[in-house]
Amino acid sequence: MGALTFWHGDWLAALFARDPAVVAAARQYLQAYAVDCLLTPLLFCFTGYFNGCEKTLFVMAQGIIGAFCVRIPVAWAMSRLPETSLFLIGLGTPASSLVQDLLCVGYFLLLMRKSGRESG
Repeated sequence: MGALTFWHGDWLAALFARDPAVVAAARQYLQAYAVDCLLTPLLFCFTGYFNGCEKTLFVMAQGIIGAFCVRIPVAWAMSRLPETSLFLIGLGTPASSLVQDLLCVGYFLLLMRKSGRESG
């Protein structure tokens, strides 16, 4: 689905709109979203794992950081560029997922190190 969205987002957009300008704009945004399709599966696996381990405060915190400290500021900053596009604005979403993935990997490694000390 990510590949289809990246290379043929115009096909998908054309299912919902007939205006060529709308289809072209949607294609730009969907290309940025397609990048997120590579990052989100890891994030969802980690958040499920952390929720199962009763680390829900971390899940909430990384979600807030991703949305309010990365996604919105990146989208806003990209919207201020002189030659901006919906692709650039849409990069806020994969930027957020990347930061959240890094937070999850870091927290997982921290928990594993802590677990190793307690058992050894």
